[in-house]
Amino acid sequence: MAFPTEDLLEVVELAAIAAAEWTGLGDNEAADHAAVEAMRERLGVIDIQGRVVIGEGERDEAPMLYVGEEFGAGGPDSRAVDIAVDPLEGTNLCAYDRPGATAVLAASGRGGLLHAPDIYMEKLIVGAEAREVVHLDAPVADNIAAIAKAHQVTVKEMTVVVLERERHKQLIADLRATGVRVQLIGDGDLSAGLSVAVPGTGVYAVFGIGGAPEGVLTAAAMRCLGGEIFGRLAPLSASQEERVRDLQLESELDRIYTSSELASGDEVGFFCAGVTDGPVVRGVRAAGEGHRVHTLVMNSGVDRLRFVDSIHPFSAYDATVW
Repeated sequence: MAFPTEDLLEVVELAAIAAAEWTGLGDNEAADHAAVEAMRERLGVIDIQGRVVIGEGERDEAPMLYVGEEFGAGGPDSRAVDIAVDPLEGTNLCAYDRPGATAVLAASGRGGLLHAPDIYMEKLIVGAEAREVVHLDAPVADNIAAIAKAHQVTVKEMTVVVLERERHKQLIADLRATGVRVQLIGDGDLSAGLSVAVPGTGVYAVFGIGGAPEGVLTAAAMRCLGGEIFGRLAPLSASQEERVRDLQLESELDRIYTSSELASGDEVGFFCAGVTDGPVVRGVRAAGEGHRVHTLVMNSGVDRLRFVDSIHPFSAYDATVW
């Protein structure tokens, strides 16, 4: 039984519309809450047996779309689906009207998406051309040279993306020493990861440490795009180390995961709607009497990218700002 693609597409579209009402208003929590509520309401009426494996946190931390939450209107014969969601990826990007905020959902059959703890992950993300020639533990200069050779370009022609964080100070210096162009971003390493594998963005790799849950969402996208993410859990605080112990993941800290391990399902779907303009999808905008939403839809095993440009009438959503 195939995924309810059109239903899941609408889930991220409605989340993007809800979040976009808060664009530029400086309230990231309100924007995130609006996206969560819109996403959860639409998920509740889909004819599936759904379960959240990556969401807004554990049950005691999040009132809705928490890890383990079940949803859907399906009966016992409906398809069982696990989802990973980030209702508003880049909350600060939305709150301060910066590029790259999105509403994201990945779906697979039961057990097809890793329940990654909400800790950090060391990541290296590359497109299909370079997936076989890099290694997470290789020197930065070696990886950059290998990526350039795989793409048949010079290092100076390449741009790589890194989150602008103090923990990346040495990484940024090492990258710049190679001559590669370094684009620093404040938030949204998932959107940056997507840009690596989507043709025409000009981004060749993403380096650095970001959220592990976002790593699973990126892996789902890579399964569809043919790119690759190499990830290793990297707890950077006492609370994160405690979380690793609670989940008995100490033995996994040396493991380098790939996209087929982070998103292992036979069929994986990925849905990403723009909230603000970004390198892959455009943001929500007013269009006559409605909201215009730009969404990327992908499925593993299907050799194409589908960009959907939809207009939702204002009557379909109780808009208060537009």
